[in-house]
Amino acid sequence: MDWLNSKASSTMIDLYSHKSEKLNRNILSFSKRNMKAKDSIVNSTEIKFKNIEGAKKLEWIETNGLGGWASSTVYGLNTRRYHGLLIAAKNPPVGRINLLSKLDETVIVNGQDYQLGSNQYPGVVHPNGFEYLKSFRRDLFPEFYYECGEVNFKKTITSINNENTTLIIYEIITAPANTEIEFRPFVAGRDYHSLSHANDSINRDPSFEKGILKLQPYDDGTLFYISVPDSEFIFQLDWYYNFSYELEKYRGLGFLEDLFCYGVFKKKIKSGDKFGIIISTNNPNKKDAQKLFFSEETRRKQLVSGVDEEFVKILTLAADQFIVKRKEKLRTIIAGYHWFTDWGRDTMIALPGLTLSTGRFNDAKKILLTFAESINEGMIPNRFPDNDETPEYNTVDASLWFFVAVKKYYDYTKNIKFISEVIYPALEEIIDWYYKGTCYNIHVDKDGLLSAGETGTQITWMDAKVGDWVVTPRNGKAVELNALWYNALLIYAELLMLLNSEKVSEHFKLEARKVKRAFARTFWNKKKDYLYDVINGDKKDDSIRPNQIFAISLPYQLISNEKAMKVLEIVNEHLLTPVGLRSLSPSDPNYKSIYGGGQYERDGAYHQGTVWSWLLGPYIDALLKTNGESGKAEAKEIIERFKPHLSQAGIGTISEIFDGNEPHHPRGCIAQAWGIAEILRVVKEYELLK
Repeated sequence: MDWLNSKASSTMIDLYSHKSEKLNRNILSFSKRNMKAKDSIVNSTEIKFKNIEGAKKLEWIETNGLGGWASSTVYGLNTRRYHGLLIAAKNPPVGRINLLSKLDETVIVNGQDYQLGSNQYPGVVHPNGFEYLKSFRRDLFPEFYYECGEVNFKKTITSINNENTTLIIYEIITAPANTEIEFRPFVAGRDYHSLSHANDSINRDPSFEKGILKLQPYDDGTLFYISVPDSEFIFQLDWYYNFSYELEKYRGLGFLEDLFCYGVFKKKIKSGDKFGIIISTNNPNKKDAQKLFFSEETRRKQLVSGVDEEFVKILTLAADQFIVKRKEKLRTIIAGYHWFTDWGRDTMIALPGLTLSTGRFNDAKKILLTFAESINEGMIPNRFPDNDETPEYNTVDASLWFFVAVKKYYDYTKNIKFISEVIYPALEEIIDWYYKGTCYNIHVDKDGLLSAGETGTQITWMDAKVGDWVVTPRNGKAVELNALWYNALLIYAELLMLLNSEKVSEHFKLEARKVKRAFARTFWNKKKDYLYDVINGDKKDDSIRPNQIFAISLPYQLISNEKAMKVLEIVNEHLLTPVGLRSLSPSDPNYKSIYGGGQYERDGAYHQGTVWSWLLGPYIDALLKTNGESGKAEAKEIIERFKPHLSQAGIGTISEIFDGNEPHHPRGCIAQAWGIAEILRVVKEYELLK
């Protein structure tokens, strides 16, 4: 499939024709606009990976629909503890284990070794395999093009959907006689959050038969296999010390790891060879890597079948990476890679863009069912923990976003039977508990507005907390919570009408009107012409934050167009950037311009100025609701300015957050569900690329 070789926008990706006779094809490169000159990896004719520091910031990820993945930098130089060729989810989508960290290649031609791996150790990168990587392309899969002496080959990496399986496909373009390739596996065998260190407990008795290495690093660990067809294996059991993970060091975490190697695979290759390595928790005996690859390729082609715009195709493939299995027959959404699981708030916000905008209605249904089954005292889970413990319910807005997701689902599918029989009882339970009061002092006040929160808690989406320090305490009546509450009441009333409960429906419409009147009296800052962020008794927080945008962007607008224009003006002036909205105005004394350092510094900046990509969706909603067709040109320009990000950080996906100040370096997760979902949703809903 060659759709990325067509007329892609020059602001997002540039296509250059590689002039080498050995690699005569079009390849994906990265926009010069997004990098300083010294970090550029592009020249006028071909991709050149000239600067290792620039290329180390470019990452790829392949996910498997179970919560696991394969991921690294374009060089294969791991900069995170979360990088690896097989991170398996033992109890989908959790129980993640980093089984195989790396598989470094060495090509041997006429007695000369070309070591293609690159590893960071304290103060040095060794070996310098990055010198032989001539180009990288992200199409349906990550593709790597190597040139070492007379040998040229293409390597493609993919995760197989619904399996803890990674494939590496090699296509040998040129290789002289008697060329050999070696593969040296580096085993981690540990929880994906932790690090491995040399120990005496690691098993030293692997088996190798018919090209398959069978490994169980620890007695209580996970069994997995590495299959290299027509190979021999030379046992050389040893620890390799002090792999250094640069981004973990930047994040103030442990960053040195020891990895175990059981030996080396040896395989002869020649021009025209094509073979695949299988790395899997399933026994690969009698499995054909080429057939597995073809099946996955076909699945991905079907995902983008009929989609014309290149940008939408890229986002559709990116969206697929977050929709994963939970339990036997249900689905959920991973909030972000590499370290999040499924969070209720993120799931409900992301559901419309990831599933409905892409026509995956059955997945949407299964996701709604997953959370409807887990409601407790009117609250859907904030998150499902890593080891499948009892869900955490410390969120006030996830249940309200559930109403919005249900409305969007109905708008797309008209499946009133599923909603009435399965979803309605969950909505009714939420409404009942919010009126009578539930956990964390969540309750409806006498004026009809929703109030929530207790000292020491952080239950809105601005939820950073370090020890006992709640970074952004927003107890009381938060602006976006009441916009969501107003929408929940009207969505509930709308559903009751569909269920022929007209009298009850009218009651909730009246309740919504009560909220609207109280909101107008309470939240409008007459002196500054925008909405207060939080009201807590006599305390009125006039911090300029993006939360006020939801009074406009949600299905039912809560303020007049005149006031909406003033809100948009203030948000545009203080918060809008090319990659999202700042979480706090730079004029605020609490503003943090950079997200980085240890946990204290990072969480202290998380919602104090850091830019969030997902907020571009609500901003565009508000812009078009307020300005109509006249706002469409600006919305299109916002998307055009955003496009170059797809060639930064996680290639072909969208980062969670960015520094508040220019040049807005990508931070946090390299792939975030609601960031992709909201950009994809507004592009498709408003036809912004047509």
